[in-house]
Amino acid sequence: MFFLVKNLDYLIANNIILSKLNFSIDNGSHLIVSGPSGSGKSTLINLMSGLLRPTSGYISFEGKDYSKLTEKDIDEIRSKNFGLIFQRLHLVKHLTVEQNILLGFNKLKSPNIIELIEDIGLTSKRKQLAKNLSFGESQRVAIARGVINNPKVIFADEPTSSLDDTNTKKVLELISTQAKKNKSSIVISSHDERVKKFFKNISEIKL
Repeated sequence: MFFLVKNLDYLIANNIILSKLNFSIDNGSHLIVSGPSGSGKSTLINLMSGLLRPTSGYISFEGKDYSKLTEKDIDEIRSKNFGLIFQRLHLVKHLTVEQNILLGFNKLKSPNIIELIEDIGLTSKRKQLAKNLSFGESQRVAIARGVINNPKVIFADEPTSSLDDTNTKKVLELISTQAKKNKSSIVISSHDERVKKFFKNISEIKL
């Protein structure tokens, strides 16, 4: 199994956020985590990517059991294998498009920065400051930052939140194209029914 999750629980101050989750993901397949706001979608993304630790239960990636790893070990797995696309874009306004994308670069591989900026259609704005970008352009930069390391898994947290149909299509096509290019699996949290039609070989967990 690529990802394996067994009996996963997550509590905050005795409030149950996630309870007894069990699922697996095979290499090259995709997962949608669906459910209403507040159901724990983002929490599950953060647990799978190692940004949070479960209260109890088992998570493994490529046979590596998170509970037996140090924070440094998990940081290394995330750096080498995962790309993160957050709901909040977290761009640094005083840095350029190129500099923002390179913030996600792990220095373990040669960056494909020129090609990637061309892929997202921002070649002419490579040196433009993030504060001067439109929201759509900023979103493309955030996606590029998430895939700069050719990740095995792309985690995308509510990437189409508040987007109209046109921009939803652009964002999902960009994520899908980069996933195909890098042969990445996608784990995407969303309550947006439009997401499903953009991906093949996809399973769904409803929270």
